[in-house]
Amino acid sequence: MDQPDQFSDWAEKYRPKTFKEIIGNKKALHELRLWADEWAAKMPEKRAVILYGPAGVGKTTSAHALAREMGWEMIELNAGDQRTAEVIDKVAGSASRMKTLFSHEKKESDDKGSSKRLIVLDEADNLHGTYDKGGSKAISDVIAKTTHPIILIANDVYGITQTIRSQCLEISFSSIQSRSIVPALKRACDTEGIACGEDALLKLAENAGGDLRSAMNDLQACASGKSELKAEDIVISGRDVKETIFKALVKVFKGKNRREALDAVGTLDETPEDLIMWIDENLPLQFPDEKKGPVFEKVNPDISNGYAVLSRADLYLGRVRLRQNYRLWRYANFMMTVGPMSVRSGEYSGFIKYSSPSGWKRMGQAKSMRAMRDNIAVKMSVRHKDSMRVSRNELIPYYMRLMENEEYAVNLSGESDFDLDELIYLLQAKSATKTVQNIYDKSRVIAAKHHSAEPEFFKEKRPRKEKEKEDKSQMTIEEIAAAAEKKKQQEAEKQKAEADEKAKKEKADRTEKSEPPKNQKSLFDF
Repeated sequence: MDQPDQFSDWAEKYRPKTFKEIIGNKKALHELRLWADEWAAKMPEKRAVILYGPAGVGKTTSAHALAREMGWEMIELNAGDQRTAEVIDKVAGSASRMKTLFSHEKKESDDKGSSKRLIVLDEADNLHGTYDKGGSKAISDVIAKTTHPIILIANDVYGITQTIRSQCLEISFSSIQSRSIVPALKRACDTEGIACGEDALLKLAENAGGDLRSAMNDLQACASGKSELKAEDIVISGRDVKETIFKALVKVFKGKNRREALDAVGTLDETPEDLIMWIDENLPLQFPDEKKGPVFEKVNPDISNGYAVLSRADLYLGRVRLRQNYRLWRYANFMMTVGPMSVRSGEYSGFIKYSSPSGWKRMGQAKSMRAMRDNIAVKMSVRHKDSMRVSRNELIPYYMRLMENEEYAVNLSGESDFDLDELIYLLQAKSATKTVQNIYDKSRVIAAKHHSAEPEFFKEKRPRKEKEKEDKSQMTIEEIAAAAEKKKQQEAEKQKAEADEKAKKEKADRTEKSEPPKNQKSLFDF
């Protein structure tokens, strides 16, 4: 029996099927269609596209509509699926390289490119460390090798790695205006046979905060079991619209309402320690020095005053770390949010491109450099039979000096089996230049003649069956346990046999003492 309409999800039931039915973001849809037309004609320069923007504005719907209009088969991976490197290569990777099931049926007159397969990765900005291990690198590899169009969907484009973003065309989706949401809600009410006033629909649209999907879900919840919906029946409170760090920075640096700035900062997924680094990084960009011609002549006092209030906020953060009193965070938030706004001497117009804290980038680079240094030290310690500490502190600097000579660099790199990144580190080069690549290529010849310098604990373990064939005398843990149990049983049986024999002997001795020998005669026999 079919499920009644009142129990179906209206957001899915009234999901647009074509581009014409999608509300808002006409510019984004036009850019997406142009990219798809390039795929229909030939392989474009950007093989993948990123659709990013708030939730409920039509990103996933646009991908489905595009596949339907272009006649493309669609394969989708969302946040509910595990997206490790293995899974992505198995599903999206193979799909990006193989032809579709009905590609042989494509006609020459078909201008829609029906032989293409559209690969959609939803929530691409939410790849979790262990659960989705290696997912980002796998996505990058798939994009580089794909022969089919790929769409990545994200709420925050900055949650996607720079490597992937450089390979993709970025298309921004914005929130839908309330007056554009009302007609969609009106059509749903007419289809369901519900009388609904204009003021009630407008209230639902405004409460949704530009999220059409949420507005449709709210309408279904309010209209459940009713034939008429009035404004007083709308009892849903307004949603907390989550701010991004960039929108919050605009309100901190350019806003005039302190309460709005504090509320924007309060909805962020950033700790006060992270937020102060964002403000510290972008404060000089927002309050530039006075400039006449190509030369800066005077330091803007707003910068010094801004850093003065930030230093006060940092004092509170220091007390939190020292005393573990996290109630002081509220004072730090107030100082770093309201402070720059209060010391601002005038209005600063124009668009400012805010950047993430450079300290994070330096920490990431330092971490990768330490990992590179440790990998080199492992190979050196194996070769020279020295400790890791000696290899890090003494051998690596010594190698760097020796490898200033190209002949030594080739020999040392080949004998130690350094890869290209390790060679770049030891040569203190910034990238793989022609000289570095030439040294690396020559070192491969020498490395092929020498045994691998890989430590035993890094080598892949062989199957147990192969080890048993090499040394049959080597017993497994199960065999050792069985032998011990057997030995224990044998000792118990031996002890029992000895006890039985001893008891039998004692019984025989008692019998001999109680009964005289039959051959012995008494005095009456004589």
